[in-house]
Amino acid sequence: MGSGGGSVVRRILLGSQLRRLREAHGITREAAGYSIRASESKISRMELGRVSFKARDVEDLLTLYGVTDDTERDALLSLAKEANVAGWWHSYSDVLPGWFQTYVGLEAAASLIRVYEVQFVHGLLQTEAYAHAVVQRGMSGMKGASAAETERRVALRMERQKLLVSERAPQLHVVLDEAALHRPYGDRAVMRGQLQHLLDLSERPHVRLQIMPFSFGGHAGESGSFTMLSFPETDLSDIVYLEQLTSALYVDKPEEVAQYRRVMERLQEDSPGDDGSRELLSSLIREL
Repeated sequence: MGSGGGSVVRRILLGSQLRRLREAHGITREAAGYSIRASESKISRMELGRVSFKARDVEDLLTLYGVTDDTERDALLSLAKEANVAGWWHSYSDVLPGWFQTYVGLEAAASLIRVYEVQFVHGLLQTEAYAHAVVQRGMSGMKGASAAETERRVALRMERQKLLVSERAPQLHVVLDEAALHRPYGDRAVMRGQLQHLLDLSERPHVRLQIMPFSFGGHAGESGSFTMLSFPETDLSDIVYLEQLTSALYVDKPEEVAQYRRVMERLQEDSPGDDGSRELLSSLIREL
């Protein structure tokens, strides 16, 4: 596990354990916040793994929660220290929204990434030229956006893709709606290069790419794009990531995650298999 991705996972794990300890002792978030000179919302963010942990705060909370065993305390304090390791993406904080930093860390720590995408090719599968066109289009309505900022955002996307060629590359299963392949970003050469790149990636052993064709008609992905992340840690449940214009939702309630899992499974069942999806890609390339 990369240190950056692992730190995000450890934050979530530590926050979850602190929440369980607090609830087991019937202590409110308000009382817990008071004990560390913080607000109830700070405790909430800590328990969700959204903020870094100060060793003193963790020590005070463990004392409040009745954790006196040195071995247990040391293990949780060690987890807090590891959770504060900065990921590589922090060097892109000038162009990386805070809500997306969490996703990049989770993506880096995942052992299985399942994606349904309808608007454009997913970021992990984009060529540099296609990514440049997507970012440039997305920033066209942003006041004061500079060419340098566009290049930084594209560089960040290319850096994320190194995950796919690392020693611990995750299994990646992507279902692309055919609409994403027809919507042009860049000129014909850019689109041809992107489609060929998808064809090449689909041959990799840890990548499975399926195309949901127009010919199927209505399908299970009616609610829009989403990403499901699964982790090697047995005590960390699957997380569904839903990106919005200025923020994101991280869904982890088991019953809600189960609904997205069923949609993903249905999309996989209804889309053509590997060979059929490659043939569809090849036909689109021939048309360009």
